Amino acid sequence: MMITGLVLLRLSAGREKLAMAKLKEIKGVSHLSAVFGRWDLVADIEAPDLPTMTNVVVNKIRAVPGVQTTETLVTTAI
Repeated sequence: MMITGLVLLRLSAGREKLAMAKLKEIKGVSHLSAVFGRWDLVADIEAPDLPTMTNVVVNKIRAVPGVQTTETLVTTAI
């Protein structure tokens, strides 16, 4: 079973398009939505396990130029 989650991203002004292009290239990012409010983007992510998801967020998404901060929500069934 895949682990899924949402990553809320705040981007640097003027770097949104560049950041979105780079984020779309990351394996594990299944969808991106631009949003208004406190966050600029919401990324849907998938990984086979939690350590892989951690690697995607910490070492790949946060390394994209223009990404200032993230908040990750791991999805669950209720």
